[in-house]
Amino acid sequence: MCGIVGYVGQQSALDVVMAGLGRLEYRGYDSAGVALVVDGKLATEKRAGKLANLQAALAEHPLGASGTGIGHTRWATHGAPNDRNAHPHVDCTRSVAVIHNGIIENFAALRAELEGRGHELVSDTDTETVAHLLEEEYPRSGNDLAEAMRRVSRRLDGAFTLLATHVDAPDVVVGARRNSPLVVGLGQGENFLASDVAAFIEHTRDALELGQDQVVELRSDSVVVTGFDGSPAEVREFHVDWDVSAAEKGGYDYFMLKEIAEQPAAIADTLLGRLESDGRLRLDEMRLSDDELREIDKIIIVACGTAFHAGLIAKYAIEHWTRIPCEVELSSEFRYRDPVLTRTTLVVAITQSGETMDTLMALRHAREQRARVLAICNTNGSTIPRESDAVLYTHAGPEVAVASTKGFLTQIVACYLVALYLGQIRGTKFGDEITSVVRDLRDMPDKVASVLETMEPVRALARELRDATSVLFIGRHVGYPIALEGALKLKELAYMHAEGFAAGELKHGPIALIEDGVPVFAVVPAAKGRSVLHDKLVSNLQEIRARGARTVVIAEEGDTAVEPYADQVIWIPSAPSLLQPLLSAIPLQVFACEMASARGHDVDQPRNLAKSVTVE
Repeated sequence: MCGIVGYVGQQSALDVVMAGLGRLEYRGYDSAGVALVVDGKLATEKRAGKLANLQAALAEHPLGASGTGIGHTRWATHGAPNDRNAHPHVDCTRSVAVIHNGIIENFAALRAELEGRGHELVSDTDTETVAHLLEEEYPRSGNDLAEAMRRVSRRLDGAFTLLATHVDAPDVVVGARRNSPLVVGLGQGENFLASDVAAFIEHTRDALELGQDQVVELRSDSVVVTGFDGSPAEVREFHVDWDVSAAEKGGYDYFMLKEIAEQPAAIADTLLGRLESDGRLRLDEMRLSDDELREIDKIIIVACGTAFHAGLIAKYAIEHWTRIPCEVELSSEFRYRDPVLTRTTLVVAITQSGETMDTLMALRHAREQRARVLAICNTNGSTIPRESDAVLYTHAGPEVAVASTKGFLTQIVACYLVALYLGQIRGTKFGDEITSVVRDLRDMPDKVASVLETMEPVRALARELRDATSVLFIGRHVGYPIALEGALKLKELAYMHAEGFAAGELKHGPIALIEDGVPVFAVVPAAKGRSVLHDKLVSNLQEIRARGARTVVIAEEGDTAVEPYADQVIWIPSAPSLLQPLLSAIPLQVFACEMASARGHDVDQPRNLAKSVTVE
């Protein structure tokens, strides 16, 4: 994905756009660029690499004053991340500048057409074709940039958000949206466009959702939204319930550290207001009726990356509390295997951004097959919640670091709430049972906070192991997805080999990886109420320790049975088995963060990754 910002107003457009790009750099940092309309001409600057490179270039070559501008941070898809392929892209006459998020699938054919008509394209990107198409369509549209954008958009295949400005319309920025995020910020005498509200939260918390296949014409005093066919479009305003301080580091060295520390509050906010005084759960965004939910006979969770691991944990809770069969699928694989879906199937789509393209396409396939869809999401007004039958927002606040932490824990909590709600509706859980679980969930913020207070030995361990070439993770039951998540975090941030395994599978092959000194993290099940799995994992510890592994054990306080087989124990508070992931995930987050820092990597912006993947 890419970060895009547009502004029209009385302030310095360059200052507004650059500040917005600073808050969106997590969305892509292969290159960055800006375009302003200055004295009837386009003024542009773009540089490969992180935003600091663009800032240095602008300091050396000022662009001039303007109240209209667009800016872009790139996560490369078409073309290498260099100056030439950085956005914005311009047409032959340098009259129009375009920035883009997404993929234009038919760009090769469009490029061939343009070159056949004499256009000279200088980049390897799909985006540049749009600038030249707008060059042709602008005069044909009566010098109406919005109409030119509508005409061009109808010719494009794929997923895209486009922003454009033109020298003949110095007070206008036009945007187009299909399958890619774009939101309007509504100010006083100024208006904003961005791929994320974080870009303009410093200036306004009032925003406007843009729907599928819509074009927006932005002026300082007006916002006009139409469909690609030119018809007036219905839009919905919403208010952002967090402010600029939530999107800043707040004294932490990294956003990831800040977001790890925010997890107690994020869990509490996700639970807030869910339980009525009569003991019944209430999910405000549940637009599926009780009768519809009683008809459900199969649940399929679709998600990617860390959200997929949250789904794996949810499966245990859903089947235990509702007795409904539950499958968990990678969104990218889901629709291509021709899944069996009916009107009585509930598809649960888990996504932090609400714009993950693989998950969006899985959702649309489910809707086409008449399945019902419930979204678990952190971003109000994003595409996936809008296209779902129901949505449960996690209220984690902005998550800027690419590696998800508080987003992951709040997704797990939201999944628990959905499972309990289904149990309540279907009568598989009594009211006092639900109240008891919610009470346990409400205890978790304090327990998470207590874990965070004891993480210095984990950070020291990461520094000690900074030169390790491989780290393995094992777990049983809900500890298995946590092992997968621990390995993913280390891959994302430390760029090293890491694997997570179901502990019972060790003897079926992975134990061959054990050699002297290899670190193995073991997530030990709660001893209380699940002694069989606990004892089996202790046996696994004995097996790998005997073969030379260095064992790092995450176990509940007082679990002395693990101590003889652990080189180091990371203690966590006691919790019900299904809720233990909210605690056992934290040391692995901290370990990966510190390991990345010790190895000299950028914790918030790991290489080749972006916060949300908005292309398939």
